[in-house]
Amino acid sequence: MGKIHVAIVGIGNCASSLIQGICYYRDKNPDDAVGLMHWEIGGYRPSDVEVVAAFDIDGRKVGQDVNEAVFAEPNCTTVFCADLPKTGVKVGMGKVLDGVSQHMSEYPDAYTFVVGSEPEPTKEDVVRILKASGTEVLLNYLPVGSERATRFYADCALEAEVAFVNNIPVFIASDALWAKRFQEKNLPLIGDDIKAQLGATITHRTLTDLFKKRGVRLERTYQLNTGGNTDFLNMLNHSRLVSKKESKTEAVQSVTARRLNHEDIHIGPSDYVAWQKDNKVCFIRMEGKLFGDVPMNLELRLSVEDSPNSAGVAIDSIRCAKLALERGQGGVLIAPSAYFCKHPPEQFADSEAYQMTQAFIHGERN
Repeated sequence: MGKIHVAIVGIGNCASSLIQGICYYRDKNPDDAVGLMHWEIGGYRPSDVEVVAAFDIDGRKVGQDVNEAVFAEPNCTTVFCADLPKTGVKVGMGKVLDGVSQHMSEYPDAYTFVVGSEPEPTKEDVVRILKASGTEVLLNYLPVGSERATRFYADCALEAEVAFVNNIPVFIASDALWAKRFQEKNLPLIGDDIKAQLGATITHRTLTDLFKKRGVRLERTYQLNTGGNTDFLNMLNHSRLVSKKESKTEAVQSVTARRLNHEDIHIGPSDYVAWQKDNKVCFIRMEGKLFGDVPMNLELRLSVEDSPNSAGVAIDSIRCAKLALERGQGGVLIAPSAYFCKHPPEQFADSEAYQMTQAFIHGERN
């Protein structure tokens, strides 16, 4: 098989884990490849993903080889594959727009952005780079709340005629107008807001579905999350959290036996704890009624390294987007979006979304 040529917007912790993983699994075989949902998709293995272009706005990353930039501050995720060969692909200056929150300037450089001094690219510049590099899939890893910047890059993907994987909670795939634009161009679109491999959302959804199937009436629930990476620091600006809270809340509401009232469900990022670095700690509480209206409650604490948890899903999204390109299949990829994302255009139970995605991989559905 050939390579899958990928461009990445945002060389943060998630991109670091993804790029480390591409190298880490290169010498593995199916028997010792721990941490993958799929070793092979359509003949493509993780090591078949190749980053050919990258964009960021942090001056410590811009101009650096992408495999060096992934280790630059403020990245703080676990390094599980430190020996990355140089690629010759330099990180280009990205479009700033709303890609950085104003309050970030109040924190030391080690925790926030040092905005690059190079000129920002125009749409024409980005499209030219995507075309010249042979990009097939554009991966969006911008910070939460980057509404205008995400739309800028989605527009670039359309102009450059490449697939778009939207890993953040800005609604592109779940917006009918954007979905129509990708359908008209016959370009694959996966989104919105990546659902981690085994994170807070998938765990909360699984437990909610279990309550439903076991006849336990869920009456109220919360999910509180703390972390110390740049994403959690960015989300201290609550004005950037509207779509994130909607995405995470709807992911759980969609699998309840009956929708909870607004005051009975609280889900979202809760606080920034610098020393946690890329480790995310999630607290879930669920209260319900058993047989005879007898009350019960469940409390769970989940601790995960946030970025590798997302990379295990992104590597599958990329390969599914590539399959769609090969098949001439455009528009929103319903099955992969439902399985890989928190806020897809159509919500399904995870067991159903898994079967749908398996069918997609085998060419039996979109």
